[in-house]
Amino acid sequence: MVKYYTKACNFYFGPDSKKRVEKKLSIPLHGNKFISFDKIEFLTRKNKRVISINKINKLEKKIKKKILLDIRNISKKKLFKGLKFSNLPVLMGVLNLTPNSFSDGGKYLKKNLAVLHAKRLIKDGCGILDIGGEATNPGSRDIKADEEWRRIYPVLSKIKRKFFISLDTRKSFIMKKGVKNKINLVNDVSGLEYDQDTIKVLKNTNIPFVIHHMQGNPRTMQKNPKYKNVILDIYDFFEKKIEYVRSKGIKHNNIILDPGIGFGKNLKHNITILRNISIFHSLGFPVMLGTSRKRFIKSISGVNDSETRLGGTISSNLIAIMQGVQILRVHDVNELNQSIRVFNALKF
Repeated sequence: MVKYYTKACNFYFGPDSKKRVEKKLSIPLHGNKFISFDKIEFLTRKNKRVISINKINKLEKKIKKKILLDIRNISKKKLFKGLKFSNLPVLMGVLNLTPNSFSDGGKYLKKNLAVLHAKRLIKDGCGILDIGGEATNPGSRDIKADEEWRRIYPVLSKIKRKFFISLDTRKSFIMKKGVKNKINLVNDVSGLEYDQDTIKVLKNTNIPFVIHHMQGNPRTMQKNPKYKNVILDIYDFFEKKIEYVRSKGIKHNNIILDPGIGFGKNLKHNITILRNISIFHSLGFPVMLGTSRKRFIKSISGVNDSETRLGGTISSNLIAIMQGVQILRVHDVNELNQSIRVFNALKF
């Protein structure tokens, strides 16, 4: 049986987009008239074709039904507990409380420095603060849950409870502790697969969460990762995982999808994801992207690599914005906010 996929493409922005939406020449992305599209790419694993939205009614009934269902998911306004989506993406500021994270490991091990950095990220305009106590970059090894919580709790306890806090962890023990300390989101890079008790915690607490894609684990994920079709394989993973959490009694829609740049992907895989990330909108949930300071930027930039890889981080995130990605996970919140505001002012 042939499986079909729908990807929004040919986007418009700002006043031009709003006029086109009002004239029904384009379709708003997640309910926002200021970003819209007038074509879709209709794919199978063997071929693809681009279709203008005004030609959809001429398609055969089965294909038309599938496309219209996907467009409904793409265009509907995304509602998420504690978050509001607008013309500007929500920035998730990274706070790594680890000695071995790939770009800032060891910088914030002291509580006072970590708290100061958290306050800086908030002041600079992050909408989510993502706190993690275990490194999951390529080659890193697991740590015990007690050690992970020992790193996290002193900082978590000092941050104002009114702020939106994400807990970057794979362990149900840490998740339960976090929920008791009023976190707002669980960000599990394993795709809810590391700990069999994770689903129980998510169901019992009703906490919002990220479904993240990773092939393998941090120790193995970059050892020759392979896909039949990286975009469609990740899409199928998300679809099956959503069906799984529904089957376990998790009915809320406070779910975010992250295709996992650099988590079991080579350079070609990462580039393909970035060029086609709008396909994930048809699953009906907000999409998150984390490219900040990652190794693929070095692979592309060569001799122009830098410590913070800020240029590559900004450019890759602007590509994501042009495809309607709602959440960007970044280290340099102020610089990303600056680039987004200038970009939007010129684009709109």
